[in-house]
Amino acid sequence: MYGAVMGLAGLGLSARTAATLFPGTFRAPAYFTELWVLLGAVALLVLLPLYFLKIIFHWQAVKEDFTDTGLLGFCGALPVGMTLVAGGIGPYAPALASGLWWAGCALLGCFMAWALARWLAGTIELAKLNAGWLIILVGGIVVPGPGIALGHAEASRYFFGVSTCACALLLPVLFYRAGAIAPLPEGLRPTWFILLVPPSLIYANGAALFAFEPFEILYFFGTMLAVALLACSRNFLRWPFGPAWWAFTFPLDAFAYAAAHYAQAHPSLLWKSVAGIAILLATLFVCFVLSRNLFLAAANLRSAASRAP
Repeated sequence: MYGAVMGLAGLGLSARTAATLFPGTFRAPAYFTELWVLLGAVALLVLLPLYFLKIIFHWQAVKEDFTDTGLLGFCGALPVGMTLVAGGIGPYAPALASGLWWAGCALLGCFMAWALARWLAGTIELAKLNAGWLIILVGGIVVPGPGIALGHAEASRYFFGVSTCACALLLPVLFYRAGAIAPLPEGLRPTWFILLVPPSLIYANGAALFAFEPFEILYFFGTMLAVALLACSRNFLRWPFGPAWWAFTFPLDAFAYAAAHYAQAHPSLLWKSVAGIAILLATLFVCFVLSRNLFLAAANLRSAASRAP
């Protein structure tokens, strides 16, 4: 569920970039962008105490989160979400945002080391491997976006470098697993959209950190990968709905963020149109998944109330 924090806050940060690209689209940044930042912060505030309760009352399940191949990758969504929320609140509370960003980075570093240790110990089941592992091992490519804005460029370069190297090792394994091993259950198939994040953010944040133009070729691959993923997911409404559906949201946010950056550097009608379509698509998916979650939560509350004595 921490993917909700990433999806909501990530849309706010991407929309801020799009608002500078299309100044006539939103009359003011707060008209659209800050709503998603606020919702991401609220989601983090709600989910953190809930996970502490899980630690207290369901310790065995917490241990499984950090040892099961199918679940471990998603643990990275917590620290990555913290850094995104930090970027969202940075203009309003810079000291708080900086502390939250550093806390998220420290936690992500610990989780990355643990995941690498599990991998080297030979405990990874290839059939259960999924793109969620990109969150825990490659999540460092996300932190420079908020980090640069908060004045932490050097630490951002470190995490970006570690995660870019990890991406070069992990991405081929994931593509091999997708093509050669039994398909993921339909409820987990949205997680393949996480493959969009590396080409999108290695391009956008790498260009910001290093001013290295060849990173642009990754954005080109991202556009083709986005089309392929959407084609493979054309029947997604038939898939069982669950927390994994949040995996649709942040990758589309990241692609929109990259598209807006590319359109700023290449302000032709074509690339501005791609950026506009990307932010619209990200918004539609975030709204859809959020509304489904709220509807199910309300239904569960009504069901619990009806069973109460």
